[in-house]
Amino acid sequence: MTRQFFALASLLIVFTFPAHLRAQEKIKFPVGVGTKTLGAGLIWLATKKGFFEDVALDVQPVLLRGTPVAVQALVGESLFMTMGSADAMASAAASGADLVSVAGVINGLTQAIVAGEKYQSFKELRGTTIGVQSLASGATTVLKRIFKKNGLDYPSDYKLLAVGGGNFNLAALNSGQVAAAFLVVPLVFSAEEQGLKVLGYYKDYFPNYQLTVMAVKRAWAEKYRALLVRFVKGALRANRWLFANREAASDFLAKEIQMSPELARKGWDYYTTSRVWHPNLELNTEGMKLALEILAEETKLPALDALKFIDRSFLQQALKDL
Repeated sequence: MTRQFFALASLLIVFTFPAHLRAQEKIKFPVGVGTKTLGAGLIWLATKKGFFEDVALDVQPVLLRGTPVAVQALVGESLFMTMGSADAMASAAASGADLVSVAGVINGLTQAIVAGEKYQSFKELRGTTIGVQSLASGATTVLKRIFKKNGLDYPSDYKLLAVGGGNFNLAALNSGQVAAAFLVVPLVFSAEEQGLKVLGYYKDYFPNYQLTVMAVKRAWAEKYRALLVRFVKGALRANRWLFANREAASDFLAKEIQMSPELARKGWDYYTTSRVWHPNLELNTEGMKLALEILAEETKLPALDALKFIDRSFLQQALKDL
């Protein structure tokens, strides 16, 4: 186990629940999040706008770096849920971790590959270092395939540097620490305003891809089904409010994610109209299949059956109860 995981575990209490737990007893519910971006903004909106409090949950978002830490925390139940990359969660489950995806978070690719001002094409990036969120994330796997389509192979033609995603990628790009990086909408728009070069959008290469899911430990979820359904209900109510309140939602996310209100509104428009955010937090099954197909090709492992790593019953129950 990593030092980071031990530090996380020491900060979180592992809760056990008696069988007679009252349905509305307020419960601490720690959730792991890989990076603080607009795409994952629902967790902070639901927490700070009181949607989780309405279902008697004290949700605690915990920022993590790296899939291994998230998997260890889920298995050890120091986290109850992780909002992580679909392929990484399924890969961990296929390797023996008792994990399952229960809802969608980011149902499409919102990244673009952005280069520093002196780079005008993919071929000019040969021999350089590219910034990513983590070396094992789904977005990084797709980036390598896009580079390959443009004539660059990893690791012979370029290096990867894990700098943390989101604003960390943009900062690394602006400082010259990396020659290019992937940025998510709406940071892409900000980068363009700063004179950086957008070399291509992920969606132009892969229009159907499940990027991020809500993943849980399967045995824990079955044991505390009612608790998980409460969480999903709170998330659904927050998500519906987000869709129905463009200006208020954009203003909240702008302050929370630390971007201009104009950028947040552009991001809201992109995520809602393209169904990157699904109104009912549904998973994109076909997008999940593609994510796992790409993972199998990348790792040279047998293809994984996407349906084995999805359980919609919690989401279906939450939708029924609303």
